[in-house]
Amino acid sequence: MALTRESLVEAIQNQNGFPKNKAAEAVESILETIKKTLTTGEDVLISGFGKFQIKEKAERRGRNPATGGDLILRPRRVVTFKVSGKLRKRVKGGLINAKQGQNLTH
Repeated sequence: MALTRESLVEAIQNQNGFPKNKAAEAVESILETIKKTLTTGEDVLISGFGKFQIKEKAERRGRNPATGGDLILRPRRVVTFKVSGKLRKRVKGGLINAKQGQNLTH
């Protein structure tokens, strides 16, 4: 299941008691700030969550998967995400706990 804008709005609404329109404004404002920051080439660091970065990819040789023919891929900018250590540990711990739970039921 994917986390959607709507589910973010609902979570903010439920956890903070905001009206739905205010929760939606908050989500949109945060996402717009992240987009504008990345567009300028700056990193977005959210402590305890991770870091969004713009990486410059050089021109390189590629292959068309449909035809198998060689082609040159032009230089481009891509967004990357590096998870924080805290979140990595939390996710890893959740997977371990989930696996332990499965072992207990079998």
